[in-house]
Amino acid sequence: MLDHLAERILKSEKAAIARGISLVENESRQSGELLKMLYKSTGKAYLIGITGPPGAGKSTITNALSKVLRSKGYKIGIIAVDPTSPFTGGALLGDRIRMQESGSDNDVFIRSMATRGSLGGLAKKAKEACEILDASGKDFIIIETVGVGQSELDIAQTADTTIVVLVPESGDAVQTMKAGLMEIGDIFVINKSDRDGSETLGVALRTMLHLKMTRESDREIPVIKTVASKNKGIEELYEFIFRHKEYLESKGKLAVKRKENLLKQINELVNNKLENKFWTDERKKLLDKRIAKISEREITPYDFVDELFL
Repeated sequence: MLDHLAERILKSEKAAIARGISLVENESRQSGELLKMLYKSTGKAYLIGITGPPGAGKSTITNALSKVLRSKGYKIGIIAVDPTSPFTGGALLGDRIRMQESGSDNDVFIRSMATRGSLGGLAKKAKEACEILDASGKDFIIIETVGVGQSELDIAQTADTTIVVLVPESGDAVQTMKAGLMEIGDIFVINKSDRDGSETLGVALRTMLHLKMTRESDREIPVIKTVASKNKGIEELYEFIFRHKEYLESKGKLAVKRKENLLKQINELVNNKLENKFWTDERKKLLDKRIAKISEREITPYDFVDELFL
């Protein structure tokens, strides 16, 4: 059955891709086997990460960018990471509603991935979903994340090119912006740039980027203005993505970046496997017995861990 599913994913069947991503999202045991079957067909897609604060217009940019890419004949995959209610478990599918024009195209696959109130492990699931889209023959995969927390940064960092989207209202926020966001941005976009404050934000951003040591000191990080709702600046954004792609390839940095991501992925897989093997039912019962004593300071967490390894 899994063989058949893998074959259908390789043929880019939408229903099969959706089923494969569901196995990943639900942490099914079959997902690991499926990913093994598909792995040799991965590594061809180019990953674009789009991140930034809520309300910056990331979905509108994703939609507009996917249209430009499609007009050039590329096949597109989109993973939109949704915030969700921990109570209902239901994703806010606004992103998918806004992007449904692209979704009706057979060569565009859109999927919202729910956080279900916890971002733990989401970076791993998003990366595995990208592997399925990659194996299905997509040329470009866009990963859109909501917010600027550590997990969103982790997801964005799995991309080959990371785009940070801001709006003029983010002006004050730039001063207190997390260093991580400044470090991971390969391209900065000021969306809704027809609003007041876009010039001020542009100057502040460029100043900070010049002052900050970047991981690519031989390359100036571009700051682009867009009005995505009117398709303004999207063609320019597309050109800068390709310039960054060519830069990474010509300098040998794309291969280095992907190897670093593979090392992270292998470390995560090893840690997950070791953790799952370590916490046997017996050890879990022992933890339940000892937790009250640890909480009352009768024994220390360090003594308990030593006991686990006896």
